Parts: sequence; C-alpha cells; structure tokens
Amino acid sequence: MNVNKVVDKAYQDKSFEEIADAPVNALQGISKQDAALLKQAFNVKTVRDLANLKYPKWASAIVTLSGDGATKEEKAQETLLDDGVEMTFPASDPVSVSSGITRIEVAPDMVSAQSDHQNSQKIEAIEKKKGKK
Repeated sequence: MNVNKVVDKAYQDKSFEEIADAPVNALQGISKQDAALLKQAFNVKTVRDLANLKYPKWASAIVTLSGDGATKEEKAQETLLDDGVEMTFPASDPVSVSSGITRIEVAPDMVSAQSDHQNSQKIEAIEKKKGKK
C-alpha cells in the first residue's frame, strides 16, 4: 500500500507508528469536523482508536462472511472446491479448481493393497519362500 495515497501531505513522511498515533483527520477524506464528530460519537481521537473501533470490525466481518463482492464464477469455484474436498477428504493432495474435473460420480476401482504396495515384491518373495505361490 502506498501510504501517501491515504494520508494528508503533512503525514506522508511519518512512520506508521506516528501515523497510528496521529489524529484521525490525518487520513485523507476525514476533515477536522469529521474528527470532532467521531470523538463525540465514539471517543475516537487517533487513527489507532479508529482502527480498534469494534463497529467497523463487526461490519467488515459481516460483509466478508456474507460473500458480498464475490462474482458468480468465484462462488461456483468455491462450491466446486468444497464439494471436491468433501469427496476426497482425507487426501494427501490438494484439490485444484482449474483441473477441469467438476464432479466424480463413480469412485475408481479399488486396487489390492497387497499387490500395489511399495513392498509388494518383498511380500511375493517371502510368500515364494514359504511355498504359498
């Protein structure tokens, strides 16, 4: 973020710590009158006070959880990803939205763990020694 685009010129050379402790009218778009109203309504005196105000945090969380702003495509991809995770959980490989697979309708055939195991050749050798094969 370019801090020069969000603070008044008087604060452009200040550190973030100094800006956080500055009056709220250090932010572009907040006048001294607006700062006085914020102080009267919420006892907000500094940029830090404004950032720690619980009402904007609550509003931001509600908007984020509502999914507001997400396009139909993003919502569809999220749904596909959720479905894919449910169908493959627990899985060692993450599911990719762009893989082109939209839904697995039929589970793949199960492979025998004995013949597909990383030590299957050792198992076969042991069985041959025992005379089972």
